[in-house]
Parts: sequence; C-alpha cells; structure tokens
Amino acid sequence: MTLLKRSLAEALGTAFLLAAIVGSGIMAERLSGGNHAIALLANTLATGAALMCLIAALGPISGAHFNPAVSFADAMRGGLPWREVPAYWLAQLSGAAAGVAVANTMFGLPLFFISHHARTGPAEWLAEFIATFGLLTIIWGSVRSRSPFTAFSVAAYIVAAYWFTSSTSFANPAVTFARSLSDTFAGIRPQDAPPFIVAQFLGAVCATLAFVWLAPIPRDGLDPVLLPHK
Repeated sequence: MTLLKRSLAEALGTAFLLAAIVGSGIMAERLSGGNHAIALLANTLATGAALMCLIAALGPISGAHFNPAVSFADAMRGGLPWREVPAYWLAQLSGAAAGVAVANTMFGLPLFFISHHARTGPAEWLAEFIATFGLLTIIWGSVRSRSPFTAFSVAAYIVAAYWFTSSTSFANPAVTFARSLSDTFAGIRPQDAPPFIVAQFLGAVCATLAFVWLAPIPRDGLDPVLLPHK
C-alpha cells in the first residue's frame, strides 16, 4: 500500500473520529437539558462506536492510528519508518481539523471558533498520561496476542477512560489540537492543549518502553494490527 493511500486513510479516519467526538458532543449538550452526565454518556458511546468501526474499516489500509502518539510508538517499534511519520502526522492533524469543521458546520456553528473550555492542572495532565499509557498498553497487548478483537478492545478502553480519568481521556494529540477549534461540549482552550499533548506523548513512550521489557513483540508480530508500511 502506498504512503499516499495510507496517509489519506489516516486523514479520513481521523476526520470521521473528530466529527463523531465534536458532533455527538454538540447533539448531546443540546438534548440533555443541562444534565452533563447524560451528555457525557452520549458523547462517550458515539465516540467509542465510531472508533471501533473506523479501526475495523481502515486498519487494513493504514493501521488505523488516527493518533500522532500511536504513530510515534509504532515507529519506535519499527512498524512505521521514521521518514513516514511526518506524512502520518500531517494527515492526522489535517483530518482532525476537517472533522471539527464538518461537525461545527452540520450544527449551524462557525467553521472554527476557539474553545473557552478550561481543562488544566496537574490532575488532568496525569490523567492524560494514564489514559495514553493505557491506550498503548491495550494496543501492544492486542498486537502481541494477535487478537481479532483489537478494534473492539481499543474502542472499549476509550469508552471506559472517558469515565475513569478526570480529563475524559483525550489520549490523542490530533484530537486535542482539533478540539481547541470548537467552543462546544468537547472543546479545550488552546492554552491548555500543549501540556495535554506532552503528557500524551510521554504516556505513549513509557507504555511502549514498558512493553519492550514486559513482553517483547517480534517484528512480524506487528503485522496483524500495525501494518509493515512497505
């Protein structure tokens, strides 16, 4: 599969993921009557369902990263050549922005409008580290066992992490960046995004290094979920 096709798959998947996150957040906020628990539950279920379907559909093409931290971790393990990481990142970031633009527009809102939703502080930074560490642990564990349920496992983990982390588990630098472009339920202030992104990369790196020691994965063991990217 060519790099262009894989990058386009990453852009498409990340766009639909962000449309699901932001769009369901807007819909949930409008229909919940001010009940934030119900709004978060609706946002969570829509996000998890969309993510599972996107991984199942696009995983055979690009590996279904949809996440710069996952691409970085894949490169650390040798699944994605370092020279291809910038193309994946560009696709993920541009796709994320496009997804937010579509979600905002579908609900009659400006294409982009900066979020004022404060999400900051050591507790939330720790939550993002934990959320991303857990995400990469699920991914690497599924790869090692060649699980046929990887899409379900990753989506189910994100659904759970929405509720057990104080940050509601962004766990994705592209998602964090794009959610700063929508002043809606799912938003985050731009000034709060950089610490989240740092924590996410740290979580991904630490989880990957931990798995290298805990349960080494042969190079050919990456292929079922994270493609060889030839």
